[in-house]
Amino acid sequence: MLLNELRDYNASLLQTNLFKDYCPNGVQVEGRTEVRRIATGVTASQYVLDAAIAWGADAILVHHGYFWRNEDATIVGIKKNRIAQLLRNDVSLLAYHLPLDAHSELGNNAQLGRLLGLTEQGRFGEQNIVWLGSLERPQTLTQFAQQIAHDLRRTPQVIGEGAGNIRKVAWCSGGAQGYFEAAIAQGVDAYITGEISEQNFHLANETGVAFIAAGHHATERLGIQALGEHLAKQFGLEHRFIDQANPV
Repeated sequence: MLLNELRDYNASLLQTNLFKDYCPNGVQVEGRTEVRRIATGVTASQYVLDAAIAWGADAILVHHGYFWRNEDATIVGIKKNRIAQLLRNDVSLLAYHLPLDAHSELGNNAQLGRLLGLTEQGRFGEQNIVWLGSLERPQTLTQFAQQIAHDLRRTPQVIGEGAGNIRKVAWCSGGAQGYFEAAIAQGVDAYITGEISEQNFHLANETGVAFIAAGHHATERLGIQALGEHLAKQFGLEHRFIDQANPV
């Protein structure tokens, strides 16, 4: 398919026009016109670029791309090296941030909820980015943490000694620890996100609502894989997900 067709299809599928984001969604670096092989990864790191180009990708799709709001706009150092490699090899970079978190089927939150056996019952927060739902059967916090560790292949950081059985859960992939108080107000038993801040420890212990930091990278591996698999099936493309081990 043509790069412009891929760009337009993703923009429609993910409804990128509905989001006020921190970076441009869509084509960030333009490469060759025709796309047969797509590589996906969480972040457009040098590791992901090297692996994708070695495999022969025509385009690389990521959740974390470049040109973030308030970052230094100059193309020097690491950014220069990465962009130069893409241009030198005529490989496109496409990035999808909040639209990929929020998508009802392919998004990080949808995929994370499905993996953990959570049934969605609503959303809240800015641009409805945080999901609310429940487990089919209540679990102890220890049981739920063990399930998360197994499913995400990463041991989560769990806070909340006073938490009882876990049934009602709010979750948002990545660095969404700032929504913990809003989640508590929803009457949840636990909140899952990728990262934790100092104050979350005290809120969890003093409210009895468990806070589970399951890893920024680990909670955001799922959406970009799902998008790549969807595109491969829809358009007969070759797809490879490149996972760079990241403990954060």
